[in-house]
This record gives sequence, structure tokens and C-alpha cells, in this order.
Amino acid sequence: MAQALLPLKDLVQAKTRLSGLLRPSERRALAQAMAEDVLEVLAEHPAITQITLVSDDPGAELLAQKYGAACWSENSLACRGLNPLMQCASEQLLSRSEDPLLVLHCDLPLLTGDDISAVLASQRALDGLVIACDRQGRGTNLLAFAAGTVPQFSFGADSCARHEASARSAGFPVAILQREGIAVDVDEPADLQCVMNRLAIKPHSHTAALLLNTELGARIALALATLAGSAHAVDDVNRGWHS
Repeated sequence: MAQALLPLKDLVQAKTRLSGLLRPSERRALAQAMAEDVLEVLAEHPAITQITLVSDDPGAELLAQKYGAACWSENSLACRGLNPLMQCASEQLLSRSEDPLLVLHCDLPLLTGDDISAVLASQRALDGLVIACDRQGRGTNLLAFAAGTVPQFSFGADSCARHEASARSAGFPVAILQREGIAVDVDEPADLQCVMNRLAIKPHSHTAALLLNTELGARIALALATLAGSAHAVDDVNRGWHS
């Protein structure tokens, strides 16, 4: 058995690095669809006993209720910033239950129940900190740990290495796990391209309903192809310049 903790950014401000592709309302819709996909996987997993969402988004309470989750406002935790919020919330949750805790992001549209099972199996076998990294092996998309191995939260640039280093410094066993369903988060256009290439894997997901075989999906695909073509043209020019 395990608990899950998810930070959810204000959806109006979400995914600003996709502003060249998506209008504000579309970015919000994408962020919510991905969050619902993650919450649905957790709510349906037999080993997850409690889900807690930390968010000040006006719609977060209703979203949490839909999936049987608790919703804590950032103000209720009396701290600001992702890392302090996750540190405080983790300590509170682990003080109330002996179950280990998964801390994961809400923008993992390819996440599956098998991914959660793999993380839990790894954490049980290790009895330490499991770090599930992003596609590049640099960022952290999920952390799994118990009360005795709470990490020093270091989300941000190169967080995977910093989480690993702090755990080893504290004497915790640590393992790095990379699985597609956890590794593919969405921040940049290239991430969105990766997700769209794989939407057929989860055709009944909320993200697929938004982007697969829809007018919005077609427009994004065209925009991504144009961006890729522009990048290739620049590469060709640079190669010619240096030849």
C-alpha cells in the first residue's frame, strides 16, 4: 500500500513554454487533461490508499473530489515554492500513515498502472529512495520513499542528480528508474510531439480525447511540423557555413 502526493500549478498559468503552439485556454485544457489522466491511474490502482493534491487553482477542489483525492491549498501549508511545499506535505502525510509515499507531477499523460506497480516494487525491494527521471535522465518526475528516507526536495534543473547526491549523502539507498510512462512529461514543444506520437497507446485517455484525431490535434501537429522544418533549415545553413 502507498500514498500519492501531487502538486498542481494554477492551470491558468500552466505550460507557458507552449504558448507558441497553444492559446491560454488550450494550455489550461491540456494541463487539466494530463492531470486527470494521472489522477485516474492513481485512483484505479489497488495499492494507492490516499491521493493528495496540493494546489491553489480554483478548480482543484472539484478535480480532487472527482477522483476521491484530498486537496490541500498552498496557504494551508504555510510555505511557498514547489520544494518547500512538497517537503512540508510529505512530512505531514508520512506522520499520519506508515505507507510509503509517491510524489509525482501531474503532466505525465502516458502514465500507466504498471508504472506505479514497478515503482512500488522497486521501493519495497530497495527500502530507500526511488527516483524516476525524465526522458533526458536529468529531471525528476516521481520520487518514492518511506518515512525514514524522506529526500531533500530539489525539483528544478538537474534535479535527478541532486536528489541522488543528497540521498547518498544522507546514507539512503537510492535507485534511478526510467520508464516511458513516467519519463514523458510535457514542458516543451518536443515533449508534446513525443506525447502525440504515442497517444495511440492510451486512446481512451483525457489527453487523447483532446488531441487525438481532433481539430486541435491537427493544428498542433501542423505547427510542430513547421517548427521541425525550420529547425532542419537552420541546421542545413549552419552545416553549409562550417563546411
